[in-house]
Amino acid sequence: MIKADRIGELSREELLQLTQVYAKNWLAHDGSWFLSIEEKYGLAKSIEIDIESWRKFTVIEAARLIEFLQLGKNSGLSGLKKALAFRLYASLNEDEMVLIDENTLEYRVKTCRVQQARRRKKLADFPCQPVGLVEYGLFASAIDADFHTEVVSCPPNITRPDHYCIWRFRLGA
Repeated sequence: MIKADRIGELSREELLQLTQVYAKNWLAHDGSWFLSIEEKYGLAKSIEIDIESWRKFTVIEAARLIEFLQLGKNSGLSGLKKALAFRLYASLNEDEMVLIDENTLEYRVKTCRVQQARRRKKLADFPCQPVGLVEYGLFASAIDADFHTEVVSCPPNITRPDHYCIWRFRLGA
């Protein structure tokens, strides 16, 4: 049993463990919310609602990370790479970031708790591409207004089966 009575009394290791608990709880809430909407309104409507939710949340998340990480305005590839590594669910999925050239970063998700949970429940993969385009596109644009975001591979259009999804962020045209 942890001896601390408040968060401020936790050790560094306990705080790191707690961030995992919080991230899992947040993702479980997001999944529960989505499945409730899906059961009531169907997949198409739930994706439409999810997109609007991400349109709001991802910009808030990015702004808070910009402030916390002291990235400043338009911090480019280095800022995006750092911010992606600190997202709420960053510690839950296995991912990698690959610099393709001086203007392009690929974010590759190797394990995805959302898709794994759906498969455990015998549900089809979540077709997250339209949601991801909004989520990742607005997140990247909040980090640097010159980012253009594109999908390389993502359900329902998986072109690289070695990853759950791959997103490409390019600075400039």
